[in-house]
Amino acid sequence: MDKVIIITGASRGIGKEIAVLLAKEGARVVVNYSSSAKEAEETVLQINNAGGKALAIQADVSQKDQVKGLFDKTIQHYGKVDVLINNAGVLVTKALKDNTEEDFTKLFDINVKGVFHTLKEASEKLADNGIIINVSSSTVKLMLPSYALYSASKAAVEQMTRVFSKEIGRGISVNAIAPGPTSTELFLNGKSEEFIQKLAGMNAFNRLADPIDIARVVLFLASDDSKWISGQVIGANGAMV
Repeated sequence: MDKVIIITGASRGIGKEIAVLLAKEGARVVVNYSSSAKEAEETVLQINNAGGKALAIQADVSQKDQVKGLFDKTIQHYGKVDVLINNAGVLVTKALKDNTEEDFTKLFDINVKGVFHTLKEASEKLADNGIIINVSSSTVKLMLPSYALYSASKAAVEQMTRVFSKEIGRGISVNAIAPGPTSTELFLNGKSEEFIQKLAGMNAFNRLADPIDIARVVLFLASDDSKWISGQVIGANGAMV
C-alpha cells in the first residue's frame, strides 16, 4: 500500500491499531494526537522499529488552524496525502438532562467540528483518487440510555459523509465505519462488568470487538479494492444492529 495516510487521534486505542496495521502494509502514516504526546511517540517508535514509516504530528482537530497545519506538515514531509481517517473523538455518557452545555460543546467541537475542519482541508489538499474514512459508531442505530449527545454527534458525521461523498469529486471516495463496542480504554472506562457483558452479548459473537477487528475493515476501505464503495456507512459490529 503505497499511500500517505493521516489518522487523527492515533496515539492509542482503535486509531493506534489502524496506524500500526496500515504501516505494516506499507503505508506511510501520520499519527495525529492532541495531548497524548508520549503515547503518540511510542506508537511511532513501534511502527518504525518494525520497519514501517510513521510521523507524529500534534493538532487539536477542533481548531481550524491546527488542522491546516496537520495537512501542511504532512505534505511538507511526505509530499502528499492520499487517505484521511477521521478517528479522533471523545465520549461523554450521561442522561440527556444531566449533560451540561460544556459537555455538548466538547462532544460537538471534537466529534463534529473536527471532521468538518479536516474535510474542508481534504477538499483541496487530498490527492486525486484519494480516500476518506470517517469513524462513526453503531450507537447511532441504538437507543442506549446516556448516549444521546454522543450518538447525535456521530449521526452528524454520518450525514456529512453521505453528502460530502457527492460534493468532493476528483475520484475521491468518502465512507464512514461504525464500530460496535470495542475493547479500548475509552470504551471500558467507567463501565461496570455487568454492562460490558450486556453489550458483548448483543452481537452474534458474544464478545467485544478487539481494535484489530476494526483496523482490518479500515485497511480494506483504505485500499483501492474498495473504490466503488462511496457515501456508505459500514457497520463493523458483529451483527449487533
